[in-house]
Amino acid sequence: MKVLRFILFPFAILYDLVTRIRNLFFDTGIFSHTLFKTPVIVVGNLSVGGTGKTPQIEYLIRFLNTTYKVAVLSRGYKRKTTGFVLVNENHLAAEVGDEPLQYFKKFKNINVAVDADRVAGISKLVANNTPDVILLDDAFQHRKVKGSFYILVTNFNDLFVDDFLLPTGNLRESRQGAKRADVILITKCPENLTKEDQNSIIQKLLKFNKKVFFTRISYAAAILGTTEIPTSELKNFEVLLVTGIAKPAPLTAYLDSLNVPFKHLKYADHHHFSDKEISALEKAFDAMQAPKIMLTTEKDYVRLANRIKKLSYLPIETTFLNSEEPVFNERIARHLK
Repeated sequence: MKVLRFILFPFAILYDLVTRIRNLFFDTGIFSHTLFKTPVIVVGNLSVGGTGKTPQIEYLIRFLNTTYKVAVLSRGYKRKTTGFVLVNENHLAAEVGDEPLQYFKKFKNINVAVDADRVAGISKLVANNTPDVILLDDAFQHRKVKGSFYILVTNFNDLFVDDFLLPTGNLRESRQGAKRADVILITKCPENLTKEDQNSIIQKLLKFNKKVFFTRISYAAAILGTTEIPTSELKNFEVLLVTGIAKPAPLTAYLDSLNVPFKHLKYADHHHFSDKEISALEKAFDAMQAPKIMLTTEKDYVRLANRIKKLSYLPIETTFLNSEEPVFNERIARHLK
């Protein structure tokens, strides 16, 4: 795979040229964008998949929805519907996407919509739902919308500054795109990340002249779903771990740290499970010794819960290192004021 990516290097140079010209046309006004009166906070990345956008959107919802009327707009990746859809309790993940459905199920007092045309989607939300603030999910490269605030997330183990453009690397556009961000969040950091290591990363990002925050994944104290037990008790069960996310390594490392015996069945990001695959999962689970749990991620759970009888999931949240949560919150609050 690495050899193939190296061979495709000329295509990465061409891709870089095309994306730079596109960004230049937006920056100089040759291509137009739409700026809305309603604040639009964009959460996105430069890399393909697995950077931690979903926990960050949820963090913002928790912070904002006690004060503001919040709406979330996503394209609804891999959904089978088209156009604008306002998510409701009858929708399945296949119709609106797993992440939007997850937002809707967790936060009952917000509006969640999907639309590949972000300008049209925001316009409909503003006209029909009158939100105070819109969170635009995974839209850093969607330049037709001019966001009011940009949050760029990048994985600690896969920093955009150490990457290269597709197809040789995983970048959707040049690293210079980071200059559009108002803040940069380093996600999935080790809990004990030293100040020395943090300063080393900050030095790498100095050319982008942005405020950098360091965050990590916090796993819930209890798993939810069919079997609800303290997470610390997972080590007493045989676990069948099923994942359909881009980078499950942090989760498997966490289970290893708890001495959990598990068998991992790994699928592609946003995988749509066939009936045959569901049957195979259930057979694999039935063959395991009791006590046992079929465990998945929260994002996978919204796709699988209505198809597998016995399924549990482990929720996650974003946590800031260095006690900088109030600093980040103040920056967002100041923007909205």
